[in-house]
Amino acid sequence: MLELLMPLTLFALAGTVTPGPNNVMLTASGSAFGFRRSVPHMLGITLGFPVMVIAVGLGLGEVFIRYPELHVALKYIGAAYLLYLAWRIAQAGGPDSGEAGGRPLTFLEAAGFQWVNPKAWMLAVSAIPAFTTVGGNYYAELALIAIVFAAICIPSCAAWCMFGVGIRQLVGSPGAARAVNLVLAIMVALSVVLLFI
Repeated sequence: MLELLMPLTLFALAGTVTPGPNNVMLTASGSAFGFRRSVPHMLGITLGFPVMVIAVGLGLGEVFIRYPELHVALKYIGAAYLLYLAWRIAQAGGPDSGEAGGRPLTFLEAAGFQWVNPKAWMLAVSAIPAFTTVGGNYYAELALIAIVFAAICIPSCAAWCMFGVGIRQLVGSPGAARAVNLVLAIMVALSVVLLFI
């Protein structure tokens, strides 16, 4: 099982560091709300995704194979939720804006988002067959996948959030901050378009 650790770590690193809906939203959260207020969002991703990996590994993925219409429904629900999040990002101010309606995602919202995040599904569904072995201890290998992803998610989430904080520090005016949020919102919305191309 330890021979899987290095390739699994590299896979998890590539999967969590590369741009995707989670990372764009963390950048937007860091820019709009600062690092400290974005911690629950980061923790929701860090713990929500491994829970999803375990659920898929314990058989949830089989449900989508048997009932492909559920997969299609999840795709549309995920797209709608991503568009809602893009709207929230576009409406967000900066960390000092004092807007009562603006807030980062909560722990549960971020954890729940993993279930409608297309990139998260792709990673979970591809990691399990790639890093479990025939005749090996499946449950131990599944736990290793979840633990490695959680461990890699922590610095990856922090880096993307800090990237957003850095952007916010570079753009001093509220108008520039609003423009950054708008660009990030458009990026999330474009990821929805890519789902259907």
